[in-house]
Amino acid sequence: MHDHRELGRELGLFGTDPLIGAGLPYWLPDGATLRHTLEEYIRDAERRAGYQHVYSPVLGKRELYELSGHWAHYADDMFPPMDVGGEQFVLRPSLCPHHALIYRSRSRSHRELPLRIAELGGMYRSELSGVLGGLTRVRAIQLNDAHIFCSLDQAAGESAAALELIRRAYADLGISAVRYRLSLPGPGGKYVSDPAMWERASALLTGVLDDSGVPYERAAGEAAFYGPKVDIQIADPAGRESTLSTVQIDLHQPARFGLRYTGPDGAPHRPVMVHRSVVGSMERLVAQLLETHGGAFPGWLAPVQIMVLPVTDAEAEYAERLVRRCTALGLRARSAGTDRGTLGARIRAARLVPYHLVIGGREAADGLASLRLRDGRRPGPLPVDEVLERVAERVGARSAELWEPVPVG
Repeated sequence: MHDHRELGRELGLFGTDPLIGAGLPYWLPDGATLRHTLEEYIRDAERRAGYQHVYSPVLGKRELYELSGHWAHYADDMFPPMDVGGEQFVLRPSLCPHHALIYRSRSRSHRELPLRIAELGGMYRSELSGVLGGLTRVRAIQLNDAHIFCSLDQAAGESAAALELIRRAYADLGISAVRYRLSLPGPGGKYVSDPAMWERASALLTGVLDDSGVPYERAAGEAAFYGPKVDIQIADPAGRESTLSTVQIDLHQPARFGLRYTGPDGAPHRPVMVHRSVVGSMERLVAQLLETHGGAFPGWLAPVQIMVLPVTDAEAEYAERLVRRCTALGLRARSAGTDRGTLGARIRAARLVPYHLVIGGREAADGLASLRLRDGRRPGPLPVDEVLERVAERVGARSAELWEPVPVG
């Protein structure tokens, strides 16, 4: 079993400091590289799916969250208000109120719908110290979030498309869902009191799941305070489950914010708000990737993709030139010279790096590289240009395979 906290320390990805505070990890250079790569991946996937990206502030007035319903139903998980110039500001616990305001910043027509607004944004949860741990439970969260504003008859199709986006992302990242959960309201005052709204939203999501063909379970008491949701559950090596991705149908906040669009009939209509997170928070995603892959990330995702290993000091200058060539091609490469120990020790230290290029006297003289793959394969000495071209092709395609033999015949 792999523990993401131990791997994070070993690989130099992230850390914590009591002067910063519990549940507030910082990201080291290789961890930041990993995060940047994930963020670029999800933004690209969202752009291709018709999303427009926005930025919104991590603060908002208390009145904003009173209007959205968070203050009445979610205040226990929020940080206390800050008094600034006679006004109270709150660190946001979610991005949806900000996106609702972006939607209503001007009048909207039915021709604009569905309007898909996405953001990789910060939010904050006032978690108790006893539940904090590594990257899986934190107080500062960078969330891959989006809100789709659409007509009622578009809501099911948009929810189904979001589930498909999640499925493709999991395949690219090499992670698996352990189960799908339809999270419904339970007893008590935690939820908005509107039975008709809950019935309609729950029926929509039930239909989406039934049509998708994925097995799912119903879970009372796990819904968001404003609506039902599909939770895609993952598990750590000990079998503990958590939610990574969600799709939610919200009929509550559009009414609270007075959202409108002009329909084909020229009359005002209320949009539906579909909340959707493809890969959840960057923190929980990285934790899951670490534990799933044991630090041996897919080649396109690895913080260091190529380790160049000169056999002797005589090849050190050639190795550095090779690193610069890799960088120019968009590949992440480093060299490890003889000051790091024997060749065998350097290979072992770089065991999680996908590609090792061993450079001896012959390779340096003839423009070759002795290629070793992380999985133990040795395609052999090959021209450097060919190696880099093929690695760049694998990385660019976000392939799970490190290498493909050249077809014969």
